[in-house]
Amino acid sequence: MKKKLISALLIGVMSMSALAGCGSGKSLEETPAATDGSDSQKTESTDEEFSMADAKDVSGTEISFWHSMGGVNGQAIDALVEKFNEENEYGITVNAQYQGEYDDSLNKLKSAQIGNMGADLVQVYEIGTRFMIESGWITPMQNMVDADNYDLSQIEPNLAAYYTIDDELYSMPFNSSTPIMYYNKDMFEKAGITEIPDSLEAIEAVGDKLLSDGGAGEVMSLSIYGWFFEQFMGKQGLEYANNGNGREKAATAVAFDENGGAKNILTAWKSLYDKGFAPNVGKGGDAGLADFSAGKSAITLGSTASLKQILQDVNGKFEVGTAYFPKIKSSDEGGVSIGGASLWALNNDDPKKTRATWEFVKFLISPESQAYWNAQTGYFPVTTAAQDEQVFKDNVAKYPQFQTAIDQLHDSSPEYTGALLSVFPEARATVESEIENLLNGNEDVDGAVKNMADAINKSIEEYNLVNE
Repeated sequence: MKKKLISALLIGVMSMSALAGCGSGKSLEETPAATDGSDSQKTESTDEEFSMADAKDVSGTEISFWHSMGGVNGQAIDALVEKFNEENEYGITVNAQYQGEYDDSLNKLKSAQIGNMGADLVQVYEIGTRFMIESGWITPMQNMVDADNYDLSQIEPNLAAYYTIDDELYSMPFNSSTPIMYYNKDMFEKAGITEIPDSLEAIEAVGDKLLSDGGAGEVMSLSIYGWFFEQFMGKQGLEYANNGNGREKAATAVAFDENGGAKNILTAWKSLYDKGFAPNVGKGGDAGLADFSAGKSAITLGSTASLKQILQDVNGKFEVGTAYFPKIKSSDEGGVSIGGASLWALNNDDPKKTRATWEFVKFLISPESQAYWNAQTGYFPVTTAAQDEQVFKDNVAKYPQFQTAIDQLHDSSPEYTGALLSVFPEARATVESEIENLLNGNEDVDGAVKNMADAINKSIEEYNLVNE
């Protein structure tokens, strides 16, 4: 694995648009057991010995934490790091470093790992999961969980499920979100619509009322976003990729072309567009939010983590409602997957740093920290007991719309955790380009689906050839 991943990097593939050939670093298979005489706890993972020092032996240990949280979220990270540094009883110091957005951070990690100069703990977005597992850089969180007898039932099961393969938790959920539907309650009331639509089909059915009676300039400001496409697949109960969505073993091809899921999505999307209900508002998860917050569109889709920003931007101009992410047809039966990112421990052959990293991770996912994190950012508290914290209760009382996110998460199931794909960032960009081509009249539905599948399958094939 190591030689092939290095070869891919030396080819010059360093951007997310060419993720198919990246990576290097010491693999778990090449990592020797600790020889420094430290008091260690040991467990087995991937048939190799794992070593973690005792907490009493890590005084003075410093670890580096790379993250991608800027703005208000970054301030919340800094506050948590400062609290840990001041209050932890082990003499551990965490150096938190903002590395740019998710793509930037992962690319910097790739560069650093060539020279063995990476972090100890790194935040990686959810679609980087399969890549990180295969990179050879990481120590699975399950090793530390087992060594410390940590009770994983404390973690929201639908969040842990995303990062769990073959009953092994590879990374720790941290900033998790799902997409929900935001709607303008005032417009719905004016239009006389009392039943909130649960699907694109149902949104289309009330489109004329929202325009003519509700005063909407647009029925729906629907961003062209690959994450939404993936969610629409899950809401149909269909798989995005083969081999059990890439969870039974690495995917070799997409499945959305053969199971009809992509065609269903694009057909419904194009119908909304053709009727003038869902104009092209651009690419990216936030592309549709401006029209909604300005009172132009009656409906938009967005992350649960966008709630506070939306309410701030609306600033009382109308009442914001929230509902579950829509299906394609109301008869569909499926669920949502998560977005956001998780925490990955890098294998730096240092039992003391491993223990320090684990103690910091436990602090970040503690009920107190997660209640604070939720209140500051809008991300889910990943630890169930965080919902018992007064900070969490106060936040939900202030923003009752967030209860929709909690209910939707609990009403979903681990079987809808979503696909794992080594070339997911590239795949997501391909999906977005083809949807844009469809809306611009440059391609029909069948052609767009075929182009998506062909391009992504080629990327998967090239990646697998390098890393088989």
